[in-house]
Amino acid sequence: MAFWESDKNSSTQVAKSDYESQKSSSPDSEIVVQEGGIQVIAPETSRSIGVVSATFLIFNRMIGTGIFATPGTIFGQCGSVGLTLFIWVVGALISAAGLMVYLEWGSMIPKNGAEKAYLEYFYRKPRLLMTSLYGSYMFFMAWAASNSIVCGQYLLLAGGVEPDRWNQRGVGLGCITFAFLVHGLALKWGLRIQNVLGIFKLIVIVIIVVIGWVAMSGRLNIERTHAFHNAFENTNADAYGIVNALYNVMWSFIGYSNANYALAETKNPHRILKIAAPLAITIVTILYMFVNLAYFAVVPRDQILNSGTILAGNFFGIVWGKRGETAMSVFVALSALGNVMAVIFSQGRIVQELGREGSLPFSRFFASSRPLNSPLAGLFEHWLICVIIILAVPPGDAYNFLVNLISYPYSIVNAFVALALIVIYINKKRYPEWNPPIKASLPVTVFFFLSSVYLIAAPYVPPRSAADSVYKSLPYYLHCVVAWGIFAVGGIYWLVWARIIPRIRGYTLDFEEYVDDDGWAKKKVVKIYKSD
Repeated sequence: MAFWESDKNSSTQVAKSDYESQKSSSPDSEIVVQEGGIQVIAPETSRSIGVVSATFLIFNRMIGTGIFATPGTIFGQCGSVGLTLFIWVVGALISAAGLMVYLEWGSMIPKNGAEKAYLEYFYRKPRLLMTSLYGSYMFFMAWAASNSIVCGQYLLLAGGVEPDRWNQRGVGLGCITFAFLVHGLALKWGLRIQNVLGIFKLIVIVIIVVIGWVAMSGRLNIERTHAFHNAFENTNADAYGIVNALYNVMWSFIGYSNANYALAETKNPHRILKIAAPLAITIVTILYMFVNLAYFAVVPRDQILNSGTILAGNFFGIVWGKRGETAMSVFVALSALGNVMAVIFSQGRIVQELGREGSLPFSRFFASSRPLNSPLAGLFEHWLICVIIILAVPPGDAYNFLVNLISYPYSIVNAFVALALIVIYINKKRYPEWNPPIKASLPVTVFFFLSSVYLIAAPYVPPRSAADSVYKSLPYYLHCVVAWGIFAVGGIYWLVWARIIPRIRGYTLDFEEYVDDDGWAKKKVVKIYKSD
């Protein structure tokens, strides 16, 4: 083994002799050492991500379709402008606390993989259980499906076509299929298209913010909405409405930990974590607040409530008429497509890495880059999951269900990440090696943990009436049941893969860490027979 993590009662060590022998065959490798943190082997040539690139990596992942598609739903759940803006602030605070937690973990464990590495570091027993649970979570989540649906809705709006049960699904399937084929068959072109489409998000947001400023100054030739008078009138403060509003807000902030997935590829992990991540989340929070103010300054209350996921389209229709609505709907659709391409690009690689690690069924199939030097199998898996979800969920509920289905298990993962850090804070004697350069502090970590627990528990409180439910035809708790079911699948898989079969065949499973031919420190699941 090239290096290993020690037991909790000792510091992490590096097998220098093994490392030196491998370095001779991989001269570009080096040990990236974090002060007070775990030592990681990574090729020197791979460390290409600087502060600016890391900032945009987080920025572009956070700004997807949420700010265009969720504000109407959030307003409907809150009932008033005042509570809506307050929920956005609360969501920003939770995200900021989560960012601090992930900064501490990242500064201590500067590996690729983010929460997967953190969960495996702390939850070591039962062995490989956390790996199986997390693998199931990443394998079965249709991350790109919701943005595919938004892309389809805005393209239909631009074409003047009323969305129905099948055309909405058809265009959404076309969107996700295009992203899959481009990234699977023409990788370089996929990256180029993805980068260009990312620009559209910024263009649309800047236009919305500027229009909002003009509208609030009274210089826009539209009827005044008076949205900010009696801002808390009609407030709906029940637990169900608030938690679903928070889910939509948190969906818009997902991505604040994006740099943690590639820390081993950064030039200076400390600087990246201290500068890029806080800068990105600050900019995004300010932009989100200005965009919401713009919506309320331009779009009347009743129209916001009935807008669904096309509030941005209605916004431009009021300002510039039908032609403006059509043009900007195309822009929003393109920005949604860009997000779909970015998400399926990363998810395909996550599935491939799980295959290379050996923790998936048919791991060799998912690990392969053949025949086109792309993670075609991983991309296909995520495409297939998205297609199944898009076809299975009723179109009227599809977007809200997918947002909640992703946000709910994300809160579960966050709760376990925060709980691990709380235990480390409280029980320092058991973790003497824990000395990260960046610290979240116990109060911040507890706040993030309690916020995550609230987001886990509150969805079980029923809405006051069927009309208040976030879904039109689905049970209000369905996303919770499906999310726990996905983790249960991971648990069953672990029981069979890591316990029953090994016991029958006389071996145990464990991780082996090594340095590959490219100089990367990696790990894989190996069989250890009793005779060994």
